[in-house]
Amino acid sequence: MKAQKTMKTVSNLRSDVESWNIVRQQIHDLFELARLDDESLRADLEAEIRKIEIDLEKRSFAAMLSGPYDHDDAILAIHAGAGGTDSQDWADMLQRMYLRWAEDHGFTTEILDSTPGEEAGIKSVTIAVGGRYAFGYLRSEKGVHRLVRLSPFDAAHRRHTSFALVEVLPQVSMEEADIEINPSDIKMDVFRSSGAGGQNVQKNATAVRLTHLPSGIVVTCQNERSQNQNREFAMRILRARLLEIRQAEREEERAVLRGEYTKAEWGSQIRSYVLHPYQMVKDHRTEFQSGSSQSVLDGDLDGFMEAYLRSGSG
Repeated sequence: MKAQKTMKTVSNLRSDVESWNIVRQQIHDLFELARLDDESLRADLEAEIRKIEIDLEKRSFAAMLSGPYDHDDAILAIHAGAGGTDSQDWADMLQRMYLRWAEDHGFTTEILDSTPGEEAGIKSVTIAVGGRYAFGYLRSEKGVHRLVRLSPFDAAHRRHTSFALVEVLPQVSMEEADIEINPSDIKMDVFRSSGAGGQNVQKNATAVRLTHLPSGIVVTCQNERSQNQNREFAMRILRARLLEIRQAEREEERAVLRGEYTKAEWGSQIRSYVLHPYQMVKDHRTEFQSGSSQSVLDGDLDGFMEAYLRSGSG
């Protein structure tokens, strides 16, 4: 296990060094061309320089992802809050937003568990997001997200405020998490995955529900795969949740010692998305905002993520 972790680190470092060598060669080639002092090459040189500048900006952003699990895959969970159907629809909108963001950035996504809403939307969803730095990027999204809009589910078309909770966990391997789980502490139930009906309904009990008896944490995974695969993913989520609890306890201890501890309440939103009476998305931690709510809901989140990382909040 330790050897696998070391090889993964070496592979990542080798990839970083090779990519920087490519940039260095590109800069050297441009410098040589510039020394020719050929006016006909100016436009091409300026275009290539701009490409390098954009690449360096991205690398500067990636350099801020230096947390212990920033390089890992992520587990993203969305839970509808107070607000009934409107909040369940809002949770579904957030799911679409994050799936689009992931697609735009080349991350893989897989829905591990989803509970549909009673009339529309979803009550909750758990998504595995795969790709280098997936957790590092997404950790800025953890918290309560608030939506203000004219409700499509209100006959009087009044303005409603909806809430949804976003959880982001690192999808760490067993040796990286350093979390020991006693098999006797796990209660496992198997059941049939809920489907859309017809041929999509699982005929075998492949869905898995794990209950961690000491903590009371319950994890389900009902993707249409084998029971063993669902159990493996459920264990990953359980390890991630236990790791989060341990880290939170350590942070609380440090905060108490510093005299800074205040209890985190569910209702204190990190970001507001306003669709009426005006268009704006504002992050309350960094004050970063966008006047194009629709582009944000279509997955344009980089500005918010970068502001969060640059603020030192992460």
